Amino acid sequence: MPLVPPYIQNLANYVPGKPIAEVQREFGLSHVDKLASNENSLGPSPKAMKAMVKTLSGLHRYPDVSGYELRTKLAKRFDIKMENVILGAGSEGIMSTIIRTFLLQDDELISAANSFIGFRVLANASGRKIHWIPMKNYRYDLEKIVEKINEYTKIIYIANPDNPMGTYITRDEFDQFYSRVPERVLIILDEAYFEFAQSIDDYPNSMNYRYDNVITLRTFSKAYGLAGLRIGYGFAHDALISNLMKVKEPFEPSLIGLIAGAAAMDDTEFLEKTITMNQAGYAFLEIELQSLGVETIPSVANFITSVWDSEKKAAEITQTLLQKGVIVRNLKAFGWSECIRVSIGTQAENRRFIDALRTLL
Repeated sequence: MPLVPPYIQNLANYVPGKPIAEVQREFGLSHVDKLASNENSLGPSPKAMKAMVKTLSGLHRYPDVSGYELRTKLAKRFDIKMENVILGAGSEGIMSTIIRTFLLQDDELISAANSFIGFRVLANASGRKIHWIPMKNYRYDLEKIVEKINEYTKIIYIANPDNPMGTYITRDEFDQFYSRVPERVLIILDEAYFEFAQSIDDYPNSMNYRYDNVITLRTFSKAYGLAGLRIGYGFAHDALISNLMKVKEPFEPSLIGLIAGAAAMDDTEFLEKTITMNQAGYAFLEIELQSLGVETIPSVANFITSVWDSEKKAAEITQTLLQKGVIVRNLKAFGWSECIRVSIGTQAENRRFIDALRTLL
């Protein structure tokens, strides 16, 4: 028997967007705009920053294992019990706990091919059989997903809105889909971009369902600007949460993460500012890209994905923009080799991106 299982040996390393410092060193640039990782260009929540500073003198203490303060605030905000809430190191941390908690040896998973790469890594690392369903018109093909359900199916993963396309499943589509999923199958609804999509009339906010076999995942990384702290949360039936709590890392998230998340929840002004910036930035980028003849995919998240003539063209555009100090995300690793994802930044960042792209085209 090999020391390392074959399904681990065959995994590809996750390759994130390049950090700003690396691009500055590589190309000798003094200023770089990072629009590759769907981060909040306004920075962290000011209330979270203030709360973190006050916490620094207590870093020699372990965090509260129960995450009582933050879980209580989340429960109150969404009108559920604390026993329905779990915390983790980003939504991926909770996904990892879900996989370790609920999968038996012969269980199988289903999700869309070329959706969120973080789940793909975790699923492949489980060593279980996974049915990757091709997307249809850059959207989840729920009909094909249902057709793949069998007696071994345990988990179905859906990112809504999707990353990296920014498309979403409507309320009617989800209702029809759910009616055909057995109660023994666990549905993970990853709503990392919930804050940007929640105002859409037909967006199916999972908190309106409260189904026993649905786990909702959300994060403080995007709208609240706390990506560097890695703090996410999940909602589910208390029977699911109680078992997840047995398996999760005991001191996850960190003390700083717990304090920052609780403070960020009170920062409604910052959240509103973020959403307003995103709406204005999306409208600007959509108009400007269309004026340049660039095909884009309608998005309800904090990014916009463009489609190019070929893999070569997308790679060339990405690399040349990098040399000009604008980091965007070529989606080859996701399976969309002809696509480029651009995070929506400040108006100044958005304009510098468009100006740089215009010089190329």
